[in-house]
Amino acid sequence: MDGFVQAGRTCKQPPSLVVPESTMAAIAIGPTTTDGSTLRCPVTYDGALRRFFSGDPFVADYDVDLADVPESVAVIPVLAHVCPVAWANGATVRAPAVDAEFLESLREVGNVLVDMYPAFMEGGRIEVGEAVENVTPPSRPAESADVPQTDGGSVATGGDATPADTDAAVLFSGGVDSLSTYIRHREESPALVSVQGWVLKRDQPERWERVWRGIERFADAHGVESHAISSNMLEFLHTPMLQAHYKRYVDGAWYSSVGHGLGMLGLCAPLAYARGYGTVYMAATHTAAFGDPWGSHPRIDDRVRWTGTRAVHDGYELSRQEKLELIADYVREGEEDLTLRTCIYADDGDNCGECEKCYRTAAGLVLAGLDPNEFGYDVDGGTFVDARRDLEAGRFALGEDERFMWRDIRDHVPDDGEYPWPEAEAFFDWLRRADLDDLVDRGGTPLGDRIVRAGMRHTPYPVYARVYSMYDRGRAGADEA
Repeated sequence: MDGFVQAGRTCKQPPSLVVPESTMAAIAIGPTTTDGSTLRCPVTYDGALRRFFSGDPFVADYDVDLADVPESVAVIPVLAHVCPVAWANGATVRAPAVDAEFLESLREVGNVLVDMYPAFMEGGRIEVGEAVENVTPPSRPAESADVPQTDGGSVATGGDATPADTDAAVLFSGGVDSLSTYIRHREESPALVSVQGWVLKRDQPERWERVWRGIERFADAHGVESHAISSNMLEFLHTPMLQAHYKRYVDGAWYSSVGHGLGMLGLCAPLAYARGYGTVYMAATHTAAFGDPWGSHPRIDDRVRWTGTRAVHDGYELSRQEKLELIADYVREGEEDLTLRTCIYADDGDNCGECEKCYRTAAGLVLAGLDPNEFGYDVDGGTFVDARRDLEAGRFALGEDERFMWRDIRDHVPDDGEYPWPEAEAFFDWLRRADLDDLVDRGGTPLGDRIVRAGMRHTPYPVYARVYSMYDRGRAGADEA
């Protein structure tokens, strides 16, 4: 296996472990260390890249002992988050040792992202001291680890649950996509893997604990393992600056549009190696009908692999509404007490019922013949009046992703549907006639954010760090008013 790779071609490993000098900007990874269930890795970088990193080391807390995970696998979560930033800047990434199969998958994923985003993805090199041909790990018995409190929050563990006889795991949030993937593969009894650090932040421990308890209850009721991972992956990266530089090129945020397929799957590598999971399922967000690039896609996820494990992008043939209908069939087969968690705003870990995604999910549940109130939502006829009002008023910052989802709902509205509230019928009649392009145009990014982002792209880092910090505090105060 080659010692370093470059988007578009593979280069032979130099005879010594001394990395050849390069004119490219560089990011140095490692050494990666594990202490019990905690993984830590320093990351250093050239001055030109400084603005994209916070200065903190990469940290991830697992609920399994990582003692038997080799450094070449432990480094995978770090590389999975650093490499897209490097490729966007034409930079070199250097690491002491990397799993050989993952190294090759990085080359493939890098080529895909360059092809997806030619306007800003430049590609780059990955130089390693050793490309390690690891041994496929055997399946291991269940184990629990006492995971200490971290600065950003806590990690709940899988406890002493009896292990399922499984070779598979599912990245699981309890939302529509991941639940449908569990349903599709439930005969495999896949382990459920939940991540704190993206939608649910490490500084939201109470909210995380509430969500995690719900996931544990679901896992226990279905006789499957559950695992929690907590990471600062979007804190050691300087996500606001990434937004400032690349928002003009992408439909969503940096992580959702570019990094989360490779990043979330890579985060699972130490866990999968420690537990012997041969497959990790990543639930699809869209179908082939969604024409815009996205950070999780079959072209990306299906290429991610490391020794003993391959990733699978699952459910790409099903739209979100079709997934809700799959869930409805599952419920009618006898599933009880099923809660969906789709909201990113509710402080209590449930669903706020007032954001665009809550409105969208409630509407989809009603179309599927389900009562949203039985799935974690507080909905009545007035909810549909509010949804129309808020959408028409441009209250939400909508993009191609949301337009695609609302179009999917509209396409499933029957000519003579029966609904639990007359306001819901009126809402669906309106949706069938609504100009979705106009609704998306009304809900754009606030002018203040656009101005600050534009300025940040050309501001020296020390000045930016001060200015953005003050702006962000002011905006947070305004949001709370």
